Order: sequence, then C-alpha cells, then structure tokens
Amino acid sequence: MLLALIVWIGGIIFFAFVMAPTLFGVLPTTKLAGDVVNATLGKLHWVGLVSGVVFLVCSLGYNWQRHAQLRPFAGSHILIVAMLALTMVSQFGITPRMRELRSSPAMMESRDGRAEFDHLHAWSTRLEGGVLLLGLGVVVLTARRFEKSN
Repeated sequence: MLLALIVWIGGIIFFAFVMAPTLFGVLPTTKLAGDVVNATLGKLHWVGLVSGVVFLVCSLGYNWQRHAQLRPFAGSHILIVAMLALTMVSQFGITPRMRELRSSPAMMESRDGRAEFDHLHAWSTRLEGGVLLLGLGVVVLTARRFEKSN
C-alpha cells in the first residue's frame, strides 16, 4: 500500500515541481518541452492508475486479514477512488484534446485554439493538484491506520 502511494504521489511532486519547470527552462523551444511533458504526463497517469488499483487491492486485503471485513467505504478507499477518477478524466478526456490542439499548428496560432488549450491546461493542472491533495489525505489516513494497529 505504502509503496503504491509513494510512487504515485512522489511522481506527481517530481513532475510538477522538478521536471516540468526544468524542461521549460532548459529545452530550446516550448514545443519541444511540451512534447516531453505530454509524453511523460501520460506515463505518470498510467503509473497512478496502476498504483491506485494496487493500493485498493492491498488495503482491502489488509482489512480482510486484520479485521475479517473489507471495509470498502473506508476514507482512504474513497479518496483513492476519487484520485483514480480525476486521473482518468485527465488521461482520457483532457490530455487527448490538448494533444490534438498541439498537433495542429494552425489551431494553436488561432486565438480560439490557443484559448481552448490554455483552458484545458488550467483544468489539467487543477486535476493534478486535486489528485495530489487527495493523495496527501490518503497518506494521513494510512499513517493513522498503521499507528492504531501498533
């Protein structure tokens, strides 16, 4: 459980605070930096989706072993499901549309295309921030859970 959570949240923190800013500061064009960020964000989303499922399976198994019940509506499970939902919206809804806009130079040069891209980017950032905040909530709940079991 903890490894899955650390991988997911650590990946988001590294991506948001280290990798993306560095790429836009070091690479010669914003298009190139955007291409790398786009490819990396997709991989981060898949890591998150797998990590979320691993966390849920391990947590339910732990509950079954420790308490002889699954406790599917535990707070940490609800937060993980919300994190998975936000990640899926970003991966399968927002990211493909942003990729489509970026692949069309005419679209990105138009005022409407650029405005739509900026709007989608803002939502993508909000969703990632939401996943991070929810994930920090899961960390707190999981720490309390293990603290109580000792």
